[in-house]
Amino acid sequence: MHPLIYDWNRTTETPRPSVMLDDETLRDGLQSPSVRCPSIDEKLRILHLMDGLGIDTADLGLPGAGPHVVRDVERLAREIVDGRLRIQANCAARTVIADIKPIVEVSQRVGLPIECGTFIGSSPLRQYAEGWSLDQLLKLTEDAIAFAVGENLPVMYVTEDTTRADPDTLRALYSTAIRAGAKRVCIADTVGHATPAGAAAVVRFVATIVEECGGGIGIDWHGHRDRDLAIANTIAALDAGATRLHGAAIGIGERVGNTPMDALLVNLVLMGYIERDLSALCEYCEAVSAATGVPIPPNYPIAGRDAFRTATGVHAAAVIKAFRKKDAGLIDAVYSGVPASLVAREQQIDVGPMSGKSNVVFWLERRGIAASDALVDRIFAKAKGSATVLTEQKAEGRRQKAEGRRQKAEGRRQKASYCGRPAGRSPRRSAGQGVKPRMWPGTTRN
Repeated sequence: MHPLIYDWNRTTETPRPSVMLDDETLRDGLQSPSVRCPSIDEKLRILHLMDGLGIDTADLGLPGAGPHVVRDVERLAREIVDGRLRIQANCAARTVIADIKPIVEVSQRVGLPIECGTFIGSSPLRQYAEGWSLDQLLKLTEDAIAFAVGENLPVMYVTEDTTRADPDTLRALYSTAIRAGAKRVCIADTVGHATPAGAAAVVRFVATIVEECGGGIGIDWHGHRDRDLAIANTIAALDAGATRLHGAAIGIGERVGNTPMDALLVNLVLMGYIERDLSALCEYCEAVSAATGVPIPPNYPIAGRDAFRTATGVHAAAVIKAFRKKDAGLIDAVYSGVPASLVAREQQIDVGPMSGKSNVVFWLERRGIAASDALVDRIFAKAKGSATVLTEQKAEGRRQKAEGRRQKAEGRRQKASYCGRPAGRSPRRSAGQGVKPRMWPGTTRN
């Protein structure tokens, strides 16, 4: 952070809690109705990018969905083993033995421990809609977790719709899961209902259940974006005691998606929770976008085209002055809350109807083009008459036209100089000199 910034965000001097990250891109992320399912080669590339970003675990899929998922999960798990990746694997499963068996089989074939994320509905709404009783849920929980533990799979027990479930139901479910051998419990804000205060409250409540059961159980937070509070909720959950946070690249997932893993990583670094090399973060976002067919909006934080781009005169002028001072930190801070260099990008000055002439001069200089007054004036006039920011092609076209006019003028000047007269003036003709006589029909030239 630049030393001239007074950071009001630092509200406490207490040590930041440690945090792990679980990437849901290849499971919950692919449940979006608008995504294209990536090929296995695309999934492998995404897995390697996750590993490079230091993400701790990745949800490889839900093998209970069918043989096609089993095939991809096994290939991804084998890549972790063969490639000696640091990232660890987990898989989703309904809290039934039939969904857990394929995970056991893949784990045994590959020789890789795969965490089993067994999920079950917990809210009264879900129970009423499904016709479930609490006793049924408790029996499913106990049987499924006992089976997974018996097969040497670590278990994360996920209660769907936790943020709308009542305390007594949550206490009964989590206590049963912990007694059956679950090593982690996951609070799921399945429909994005929570606010930051609510996220913190439910995490603190679940932490008391963990302590009542003897402690030593990790708490996960899985958030969704329905109220556009996912990042704030996830940070609030962390501060309240969650130790692993879930997210997906560019926020893809059910309905409007999951907590964006990319924005979460940036916030965790800027807030001092983790230290991480994020130079490949945009590549991760772009790879997922290309593989799933989900475009990255221009104004998307961090990876969007406009994230570090301005064409506004006042904003651009301040950034340009920072460039003139050769202060990299100032360049990244004067009109940006996220340093572009953190994610291997740079501040970009464009030219448009809201620009000043300094935008044009800087744009030309950055491309090694002499910023003559005539050229600046032509591009500036074009920008002021445009409804949008000038594209590289339009600006270059103006530059080429101006250069063509300059060269023609220079040619006329040199020709005039050679003939011994001022440039731009034709020689004065004497009467009749150089004038062809008019020819009338029926006449001939002498």
